[in-house]
Amino acid sequence: MYSYSFDYQRAADPKSAVAALSANGDAKYLAGGQSLLPTMRLRLAQPAQLIDVTRIPELKKIAADAKTVTVGAAVCHADVAENAEIRRVLPALAALAGQIGDRQVRALGTIGGSIANDDPAADYPAALLALGATVVTDRRRIAADDFFVGMYETALAPDELIVAVEFPVPEKAAYEKFPNPASHFALVGVFVAKRADGVRVAVTGAGSSVFRATGLETALSANFTAAAARSVTVAPDDLNTDLHASAAYRAHLIPVLAGRAVERAA
Repeated sequence: MYSYSFDYQRAADPKSAVAALSANGDAKYLAGGQSLLPTMRLRLAQPAQLIDVTRIPELKKIAADAKTVTVGAAVCHADVAENAEIRRVLPALAALAGQIGDRQVRALGTIGGSIANDDPAADYPAALLALGATVVTDRRRIAADDFFVGMYETALAPDELIVAVEFPVPEKAAYEKFPNPASHFALVGVFVAKRADGVRVAVTGAGSSVFRATGLETALSANFTAAAARSVTVAPDDLNTDLHASAAYRAHLIPVLAGRAVERAA
């Protein structure tokens, strides 16, 4: 039976968490563990120490007003989905969180862990990119446009800790995805946000990392209708082909899902 030993430490605040990780180059932050623990079970990672950040009070806060929704990095998906203020001010974000995985995953997985992992088919990255969110860490603020770098790669430094995510409240927004029926990851997911300065559209599940669909943004900024979205042709170049769907199929889905998102946007 495969097994190995590691140290476990529960951090009390961001400063102590960062200090613990900086002191051990083979340590990892532990949030919900929905990505890290399966990776460890598959022997793809063997950290010598896990630093649990889920009990840090600063990382568990949710705040919302008419302009901004702020979600602490250790807030689980279920709490985002069920929070009354988020559902009132930014219902598209709550709806997205309610579609992540299954009930068990939503009860444990965290927004900080999801975006730090940057899975190509994760849902939250589409919300951050479309809404123009800001990732707040223990040392700086990173715009979503600069945060997601590539497949499982972000702009975070090795010991940097996400503290919160700030979402500007748009005029309208919605998220639509075509899920894998087993994992509930997005084969394609499209988040549409109508803002005062135009429309932003982010796509997940279709490429090596989340990306903005500029053709859809141009069309919807001129005419925010489902018909305008569906009239856009997306090239399959650089999109994923795998056992679940071809690049051409994903390219077809993007404007279809964008149109559905426009219809549902609130």
